Amino acid sequence: MTTSFPPGFLWGSATAAAQIEGAAFEDGKEASIWDAFARVPNAVLNGDTLDVAVDHYHRMPEDVALMKQLGLHSYRFSTSWARIRPGDRDANPAGLDFYSRLVDQLLEAGILPWLTLYHWDLPQAVEEKGGWANRDTAYRFRDYAEIVHGALGDRVQHWTTFNEPFCSSLLGYAAGVHAPGRREPEAAVAAVHHQHLAHGLTVQRLRERGAQNLGITLNLTNSIPLDAADPVDVEAARRFDGLQNTIFLDPILRGEYPADVRHDLAEFGLDEVTETGLVRPGDLEIISQPLDFLGVNHYHDDVVSGHPLEGADDPHLVDTGRPLSSPFVGSEYITFPLRGLPRTAMGWEVNPAGLRTLLVRLGEEYPQLPPLYVTENGAAYDDVVSPDGAIHDELRTKYVLDHIAAVSDAIADGADVRGYFVWSLLDNFEWAWGYGKRFGIVRVDYDTLERTPKDSAIAYSAVIKDAAAAVASPVS
Repeated sequence: MTTSFPPGFLWGSATAAAQIEGAAFEDGKEASIWDAFARVPNAVLNGDTLDVAVDHYHRMPEDVALMKQLGLHSYRFSTSWARIRPGDRDANPAGLDFYSRLVDQLLEAGILPWLTLYHWDLPQAVEEKGGWANRDTAYRFRDYAEIVHGALGDRVQHWTTFNEPFCSSLLGYAAGVHAPGRREPEAAVAAVHHQHLAHGLTVQRLRERGAQNLGITLNLTNSIPLDAADPVDVEAARRFDGLQNTIFLDPILRGEYPADVRHDLAEFGLDEVTETGLVRPGDLEIISQPLDFLGVNHYHDDVVSGHPLEGADDPHLVDTGRPLSSPFVGSEYITFPLRGLPRTAMGWEVNPAGLRTLLVRLGEEYPQLPPLYVTENGAAYDDVVSPDGAIHDELRTKYVLDHIAAVSDAIADGADVRGYFVWSLLDNFEWAWGYGKRFGIVRVDYDTLERTPKDSAIAYSAVIKDAAAAVASPVS
């Protein structure tokens, strides 16, 4: 693999609190919406819960030692709102102490802490007051963020407000496949806007407190019409692009919702600014605070059709496992045809060139774009433990290496990409899939909780070492 990365390029891995910590009701933590959702019959595969997860809460020093062993420059983790401010009440000293110890362990190991404030685990108590459909939640989030900064801001330099608001708003409040499991279109649009507002309010407040490296992470895609000459497919792809990409990018980077999305969602109040409506005077100015970085999560592209397709129930022809992003597609039909490419255990097509295209396109379409970091990229496969105890995950290894090469190509094409975080450090609770899908470069035995680096971890560690050597000894 021939790649080239600039000096200072950051190599890391990522996790999320709800997916790895466990200790779901320990040391003062109370239920998050995912703790509650996992107890809804048939909401999560096999009835799996987050109660133990992979026990990172108790095994954190061991996990940090693994990161150091792999040579990670940075670790992207999230703090749990439900652990830090359980029950939507006062700050929980035990919860804050856990993250303080984590940060200290990382710094001692020479690993840069990269903190995400929200990776989907809203306190259930806040959801019971309306959740993200309630405008007040934006201000509650700002207050929670201030508590975290007060405890960790002397050591943490990089702050991400939200991870993938697409999922926690549209998938959680419209499609119903993520917590809190609601299927309410109006609430979903409100959740989008209120999360944007929470982001902007938090950036303002943390800057007032002296924070300097502030950003947000979005999961972005290339929305590709099945037939670029078919207006029905082109329209379906446009609508999906609006829901997956521009409804998030444009308010944050341009201070406005895109005109086509405003039109598509006019009935839900997104098309006008009023004193008592969804979007109020001053909201967009707050939302579009200048950022220091944009995190990009990307796993696959989306080929979209607006037609009912022959073989629509055939998993070899159509991605039948994809939930609709929302009921706002504007057509009775929205399908995600497959192109005959290799697929991961999630059923997602493998196309590294799509990441290169996306990173370059962002810079071309958004002149005000801050520096980019690929904050999640990885793949689930059905791993097999060899008789010698090793995990020869060849497909995941190839996926990661090929996508790293795509990042290198994007940089050569002019994309300002400054870091790459592989998802995920550990096998973990994969949301509605429970423990049925493994994304980790480190295997977790769910019976013993033993950690074993897979071949993909060994290969990634070698990439980091090779990149450092290349910078230290550039070829003239």
